[in-house]
Amino acid sequence: MKNRLATKVAAAVFLFTGVATAAGLAVMGSFSIWLVLSVAIVSAAAAHVATGYLVVRRLELARETLRQIRRHRFDNLDAANLRRGDELNDLIRQVYRTGQVLESEFEELNSMENYRREFVGNVSHELKTPIFAIRGFAETLMNGALEDAAVSRSFVDKIVRNADRLANLAKDLSEISKLETGEQRIAAEPFDLRRLTADVVESLESIAAAKSITLSRRVPDAIRPVMGDAPRIRQVLVNLVDNAIKYTNDGGQITVTAAPGEEGTIAIFVEDDGIGIAPEDLPRLTERFFRVDKSRSRTAGGTGLGLSIVKHILAAHDEVLRVESRVGQGSRFGFNLPVATTAEVDAA
Repeated sequence: MKNRLATKVAAAVFLFTGVATAAGLAVMGSFSIWLVLSVAIVSAAAAHVATGYLVVRRLELARETLRQIRRHRFDNLDAANLRRGDELNDLIRQVYRTGQVLESEFEELNSMENYRREFVGNVSHELKTPIFAIRGFAETLMNGALEDAAVSRSFVDKIVRNADRLANLAKDLSEISKLETGEQRIAAEPFDLRRLTADVVESLESIAAAKSITLSRRVPDAIRPVMGDAPRIRQVLVNLVDNAIKYTNDGGQITVTAAPGEEGTIAIFVEDDGIGIAPEDLPRLTERFFRVDKSRSRTAGGTGLGLSIVKHILAAHDEVLRVESRVGQGSRFGFNLPVATTAEVDAA
């Protein structure tokens, strides 16, 4: 490109300068072909150098940047990040910014594709396990185990448990889908946090007792009503407490706490002294099907979607899930809800 463009410009300058000089000399009454040629050659050479330095070099940068973008290679994109200047600099800056946008979009597409593959693989695995178990128990019964009352009863119980696991998986997937698409809307109203936390603790007390886990709550009597979708917040707390029970060893303790937070909010926590979470696992906690301890969670009948549902419900409330944990010492999951105003309580 450099030779072609610079040569064309030089030839044009040579021609123009030669004609102009010849005309000028003719008017003055004298004519020298050598003088005309000398002026034209010097002008053309100067134009060639100037074009190469001021124009061609930058056009080559723009062309090379576009070539890299076309090949989905963005390693050297910063070379085109020129300062604002003339029209050509501004054009190259636009190429650079276009490359930035495309790089970001390609990264997002690759991330989504990887997530899709992982999601499909996880769903397939989660479905296969109970399906194979149900089929295996059913075939065993068909092959003669029905005649043994004790065995047949045990196998039917296992079939029912695995069918329940499939039903829970389908329910949780449907729940996440509705929350993501906005089909499941949040209806925020004032509600009594003391009553709700008491209901959650009472409903899960028997499950905790089966592992000799002490499940308690600490909520001040004077705690003010909060704003939120009470059934959804109950679901959040149930998932958090149920998760704590799964990952707390026999004889442990779990506490549900509520206390005044910052800027007119109430802070709610579910704290346990369980196995804890490794620092490298913390960023992935709310991913679908992610489990800190896969064998323990599956044995307890979890779908691996509980914390993902929690994240989506809290996001619909414009809140986030906070997690603090140390391996071997336990975990603390928390979130905030706004305090209901007097007017909101009266209107309810």
